[in-house]
Amino acid sequence: MMPEKLSLALAQLNPTVGDIVGNIAKLRAARRKAAEAGAHLVIASELCVSGYPPEDLVLKPSFQHAVRAAVEALAKETAEGPALLLGAPWKEGDYLYNAALLLSEGRIKAKIFKRDLPNYGPFDEKRLFAPGPLPEPVEFRGVKLGILVCEDMWTPDAAVHLKKQGAQILLVPNGSPYESDKGGERQKLARARAKETGLPLVYVNQIGGQDELVFDGASFVLDAQGHYSAQAKAWEEDFLLTRWDLSPGPLKPEKSTIQSIPENEAAIYNALMLGLRDYVGKNGFPGVVLGLSGGIDSALVAAIATDALGADKVWAVMMPSPYTSRESIEDAEQQAKILHCRLDTIPIGQAMETFAHILKTPFQNRAADTTEENIQSRCRGLILMALSNKFGPMVLSTGNKSEMSVGYTTLYGDLCGGFAVLKDLYKTQVYKIARWRNAQRPASALGPNGTVIPERVFAKPPSAELRPDQKDQDSLPPYETLDAILECLIEKDQSVQDICALGHDAAIARRVWTMLDNAEYKRRQAPPGVKITRRHLGVDRRYPIVNKYREL
Repeated sequence: MMPEKLSLALAQLNPTVGDIVGNIAKLRAARRKAAEAGAHLVIASELCVSGYPPEDLVLKPSFQHAVRAAVEALAKETAEGPALLLGAPWKEGDYLYNAALLLSEGRIKAKIFKRDLPNYGPFDEKRLFAPGPLPEPVEFRGVKLGILVCEDMWTPDAAVHLKKQGAQILLVPNGSPYESDKGGERQKLARARAKETGLPLVYVNQIGGQDELVFDGASFVLDAQGHYSAQAKAWEEDFLLTRWDLSPGPLKPEKSTIQSIPENEAAIYNALMLGLRDYVGKNGFPGVVLGLSGGIDSALVAAIATDALGADKVWAVMMPSPYTSRESIEDAEQQAKILHCRLDTIPIGQAMETFAHILKTPFQNRAADTTEENIQSRCRGLILMALSNKFGPMVLSTGNKSEMSVGYTTLYGDLCGGFAVLKDLYKTQVYKIARWRNAQRPASALGPNGTVIPERVFAKPPSAELRPDQKDQDSLPPYETLDAILECLIEKDQSVQDICALGHDAAIARRVWTMLDNAEYKRRQAPPGVKITRRHLGVDRRYPIVNKYREL
């Protein structure tokens, strides 16, 4: 006899790539919680056993064997209590699959292999996995489950097939990374699948940072009409229990928790904070060290680092030169005091003099130029790396997307570091996010309430302060213009002609186009950083360094 109710638990977890033991422990803990709540089935995210995305790690036979052994051992534990639907890389014969595995009755009861393998942006699953066939429904407690692994939900084929084969509900384990310009795309597609099939849908996404990707969670449940009946939290692990009415007709979810989801600047800040927190924590660094210059970029990075890690794990270093203004020194001191983080001052004037003496003979009869400016930046990079080597904290780079795009940065100077928090934020966005943080404090932030960046930092003209009275606008177009052109070139792949048609000056557009292409070799040597947009300068942009094409 079919039970009148079905209880499904959504386990929104933060796995770590390669940590099979730790990931299995998270699944066990979720299953224990589900058992206490009376759930029949726990649904976890895509490849949660291996961590997602595992990239080429998944090709190692030893890793494949370790995953299989861990899953088979876990399956035996399901002889009693809740079943588990989890994701794992799975070798079947000669082929490796991205699989959703149903563990029930003490065994692996069903295997569903992902069919639509993404091969764009940060994804290259076609080189790692074999595509599976159209999925078939899996019976569980008298209910036919239609299981769609992540991308299989993005088109109607698999969902429509499952409906035709008698599926009564769609379960979607996901590893869908955050993008600020993705908007509600995943929710829109989920609603489309629900409405096309007349089936309710359960969407379980992972959360956490993995290298340059960050996953926002925000798992949800839709009824057969595409309306929300449950919404998990974003930006943190969550456990969401849903109960379903199994009376005749479409399965009906009972109304459950509906969490509010941060948007716009709030979402971006949470992404930056979580991406940094997990990069530092999962790699085992004791903390971070950064150059605090008194400018807006390093000010925002310091605030994010304090919110993500706590003030005790943030070490700020002011490295003034003879060109550093008194205002910059005061602003850095004030911010470190507000954040309660350590601040040391290490002047670089003596190092500049030493390098000038060392290079006096080879540089004779040559006027000072950007070479001497870059030496200052490299002195600072050397100091930060020395502190990192001696004491262990990871160096944070403070450059933004505008600077990295056009090469307004110094190799082995301000570009050095273990992680570039602002790598995917344009300069104009940096100001917006910084303003937002001064007005708001995220729930998971470890930093103080109220203003965390001194007001004078916003007012001063941006400057690297590498020569007297230097301003960024001496070398670059105004950031509003620069960022608008860069967005056209990077995010939209538009031509100079297209950009001019929007009203931009032709000479400026060509200049920015040239700077963008010429700086590719620098970007290849930049540290990783959180992906925020669809065209991140690392994982999403693959341009040749040797490249003679020039647009007229």
